[in-house]
Amino acid sequence: LVAGQGRTLRTRVIVMKPLVFFFLLSLVFSFVTYNLITMVIRYTFVGFEKSNSKAVGFTQLFLDPIIHMPHNLTKPKPQKLLFHIALTATDTPYSKWQCRIMYYWYLKKKNLPGSEMGKFTRILHSGTPDNLMDEIPTFVVDPLPQGFDMGYIVLNRPWAFVQWLEKATIEEEYILMAEPDHIFLNPLPNLAYGDYPVAFPFFYMKPAEHEEIIRKFFPKENGPVTNVDPIGNSPVIIKKNLLEQVATTWMNISLRMKHDEETDKTFGWVLEMYAYAVASALHGVQHILRKDFMLQLVVQGVLTYGKIGDWRFNKRSYIKGPPPKNLSLPPPNVPESVENQLALKATSEE
Repeated sequence: LVAGQGRTLRTRVIVMKPLVFFFLLSLVFSFVTYNLITMVIRYTFVGFEKSNSKAVGFTQLFLDPIIHMPHNLTKPKPQKLLFHIALTATDTPYSKWQCRIMYYWYLKKKNLPGSEMGKFTRILHSGTPDNLMDEIPTFVVDPLPQGFDMGYIVLNRPWAFVQWLEKATIEEEYILMAEPDHIFLNPLPNLAYGDYPVAFPFFYMKPAEHEEIIRKFFPKENGPVTNVDPIGNSPVIIKKNLLEQVATTWMNISLRMKHDEETDKTFGWVLEMYAYAVASALHGVQHILRKDFMLQLVVQGVLTYGKIGDWRFNKRSYIKGPPPKNLSLPPPNVPESVENQLALKATSEE
């Protein structure tokens, strides 16, 4: 019986081999196809996004994994698209010396090859002209009413942009929102593309980790918290018409956040940055995130507030006036970027 059953089984196997082979081949093909499609969807399909209430087409649904830019937007631009450099400032000595350095290096880099830097405006939100009006192109706007900023002067930034956008004549289609302590290391091209502004992603901006707070200002019906970009308003290059849409919302959310005790305590000095990120998301404005947009000098990605090493340069040590011309240099073997930035500051103060 054992031998007979064995012969019978062998016969059946021989007869069934072609059917089994084609079945297995079909199964393998289906499995490979499924995994390929799943991988494509998982890593490149991002769904239909909305921009200005219009659905983005199918060709815009694939992202570059490095800078999160839709592939069809990575093509070379047909022409130069100048952007207007705008930074908000006060009339304090601390703000003035930083603005002078920044404007100096703007003039140095503006006309170099590769630059798409347009005109420059210092938006002065102290309400009255100061002694830099003839040195730096300046537009004077009003500060918030007394007491509105609750001692957090940065709240004047969005209000300053609202006034400037409403009253000033801005020739360029794009705007770079910058800050007085920025320095142009190289001539800057326009990294934005169409309705996709470009921003620098800050490692300490983590909307998903503060979902309960974010939901106070970005309700669930507006989409997932991941729609809120890990950015602030600066540096950002954005179309002027988009900034006009976002600016008032940014101002209102900044004030609401500041007057919410839990939000104020949690976000602290980056509160206004979160306000811009939330306001942008509410308007469906999606930013291209570029880590190469700005050089941020942070050791190993860790903030070092309150810690003093063998050598340091702290801009806040010069609240009453500019750094000295004979500023001491850092010790050997520090990153080249540190030496370069100090050299830039020293040169522009001469």
